[in-house]
Amino acid sequence: MSTNSPSPTTEGASPGHRPASSSEDRSARLAVTIFPALILLAAAAGFLAPGIGQALAPYTAIYLGIIMFGMGLTLTIPDFALVARRPLPVLIGVVAQYTVMPLVAVAVSWVLQLPPELAVGVILVGCAPGGTSSNVITYLAKGDTALSVTITSVSTLLAPLLTPALTLWLAGSLLPVDAGSMAMSIVKMVLVPVIGGLLVRLALGRIIDRVLPALPWVSVAGISLVVIAVVSGSREAIVSAGALVLLAVILHNGLGYLIGYWAARLLRQGERAARTTSVEVGMQNSGLAATLAASAFSPAAALPAAIFSIWHNLSGAMLAVYFRRTAHRHPADLT
Repeated sequence: MSTNSPSPTTEGASPGHRPASSSEDRSARLAVTIFPALILLAAAAGFLAPGIGQALAPYTAIYLGIIMFGMGLTLTIPDFALVARRPLPVLIGVVAQYTVMPLVAVAVSWVLQLPPELAVGVILVGCAPGGTSSNVITYLAKGDTALSVTITSVSTLLAPLLTPALTLWLAGSLLPVDAGSMAMSIVKMVLVPVIGGLLVRLALGRIIDRVLPALPWVSVAGISLVVIAVVSGSREAIVSAGALVLLAVILHNGLGYLIGYWAARLLRQGERAARTTSVEVGMQNSGLAATLAASAFSPAAALPAAIFSIWHNLSGAMLAVYFRRTAHRHPADLT
């Protein structure tokens, strides 16, 4: 990674275009390594101690808002300058994010004949913006980390408009969808905290730089609390359809990686951009999807997002290992 590449972070905290801090880098690597294990523990806690989860459930929007504020703290204005300098790869990534994953979600739900609540949950995951854990996975996969940050940031800022509209279009026939209410929820939980964090970073940049290594852990804690709350409210759905939802999540995530990669290659993007698009498309902001599903539909509808939160970090790590092992096939593209 070049000296001006951003250092990676996990879900909820994406890097800016600045020299990589070794402590931030180590913290992010460690967090993303043990993140799936912590989420599994959170899921077990929610399942085995539902009372704790139900006590946490009313505050899931607050947890997500804190995560998104942390993401805003790590952003800088140059993160958005890439849109002007390299608009095509950014456009490809964002368009693929909001077309591939929603349509794959519908296809998977239809093929597996998911019940309406679970199908809506899968579709809502597909309509969510990119997951910010994609930034560190892109870095580990020898992708274009700066491009990853920009795609994640742009897709997140577009979420108040596109996530409700796509959910209404694709899932409205399954369950009633209040797109207006969903849009306002995303503005409150995502847009306001992200912009607030960005403004604080602009005003207090030197102070914020000192706390950047801790932000991945704030994100891990926030997502863990969301998962505990979601799992505690969907224990019956886990027992009756847990394996089916896991299969849906694996297919959804895997096809996102595959189609994202080849969409970029077919549009004549280089190997680094294709790897980045693959990761960006396949990894979703499952914390947002879980929170929206639980508030707009039911705890059972939030189950696919909770399982996705565990799986996409495991699969992302495996994908990064694969890409690193095949780096010798593209020496010119990856230098």
